[in-house]
Amino acid sequence: MANEKIIAQKQAVVAELKEKLQNAVTGVLVDYSGINVADDNDLRSKLREAGVEYSVVKNTLTRFAANEVGLEELSDVLNGNTALAISNDDVIAPAKVLYDFSKGHDYFTIKGGFVEGKVVSVAELEKLATMPSKEGLLCMLLYALNGNVSGLARALQAVVDQKNEATPA
Repeated sequence: MANEKIIAQKQAVVAELKEKLQNAVTGVLVDYSGINVADDNDLRSKLREAGVEYSVVKNTLTRFAANEVGLEELSDVLNGNTALAISNDDVIAPAKVLYDFSKGHDYFTIKGGFVEGKVVSVAELEKLATMPSKEGLLCMLLYALNGNVSGLARALQAVVDQKNEATPA
């Protein structure tokens, strides 16, 4: 009877992890060995601010969930102490926060992850982490569009001014 109860609990955890993995646009797995309470609280706070869900996961249960959603390649990094950071909205946020944190903490390492249903390497996650945020990219786009529109407006005004100067009053 106890075994059935434990198995049912584990199946529920796998189902929950599976749903989280399916709904996430990005997930990053890290080894948090050696983290102290103050650093852990600081990291969790930064992740919360970025809208990222972060939790310690059991490797075996995560492996089952990953296999069920087509992320079998994550099995290679599911060993040791593992935590999972996922975002359902922002592709860059989990990688950026964890990468920035790992730069100042040698014991904290990024193991791997996935982006939009595809397993990616640590190098790809680092590239993603160094990209500007979604808001930053939108600002760059708006600046570029505004610059083009402003240039067009100035050019059109110059044409109008030339025509006004050329026509006798």
